[in-house]
Amino acid sequence: MLPKVIIYNAVSLDGRLNFFNTDSKLYYEIASKWNVDAVLMGSNTLLKGFNAETGEACGWANFEVDETDSFPLLVVPDSGGQIRIWNKVLEIPFIKDILVLCSRSTPQEYMNFLEDSDIKYMVIGYNKVNLGTALEELNIQFGVKSLRVDSGGTLNGVLLRNDLVDEVCVLLNPVMVGGISPNSIYTAPDLKTSEEAIDLKLIKMELLKNEIIFLQYRVMKYQF
Repeated sequence: MLPKVIIYNAVSLDGRLNFFNTDSKLYYEIASKWNVDAVLMGSNTLLKGFNAETGEACGWANFEVDETDSFPLLVVPDSGGQIRIWNKVLEIPFIKDILVLCSRSTPQEYMNFLEDSDIKYMVIGYNKVNLGTALEELNIQFGVKSLRVDSGGTLNGVLLRNDLVDEVCVLLNPVMVGGISPNSIYTAPDLKTSEEAIDLKLIKMELLKNEIIFLQYRVMKYQF
């Protein structure tokens, strides 16, 4: 059985994820209310959060969290073995543990590194991580019934195109960014027909401070 998967991003009016200032405190205040069992974060997003390259460690911004909450498991697909700053990641105050998703193409040296660092990992997939199987195993092995995706458009795109998303939530910021780079909430190959688009149903809309709008959608049908 698959866990409930919620994509969550702060976006500009034109769907961009970068080149605008977002209210990080508000973002995580809302996220903490969902009380999910796990957070799925892309490896590039994690490195960017630390302003780090592979093997490099920098600080992470701290956010106020209710210490009575049950913190989620942080799940990171890293088939290429990019991240070696797990000692710093463990210092994040709002997670309880880390699970790295690897594939059979992941270098054995990297998995040895994870073992030596006492970081849990699972090998799921061949050339890359099979996210559908990984979600099933998260439910079976770790009791993950709900999961928030805190990542960029590429990981969002893989999940959406593989019928793995139940809800899409956004903090819509009153700003237009523009540009031609693909850094948007949903990055995937172009569709062949409009019939392949994913329909959503609005289930909540709330006007927050600084004219930021919270939107919560249910995924109504899958086309792929």
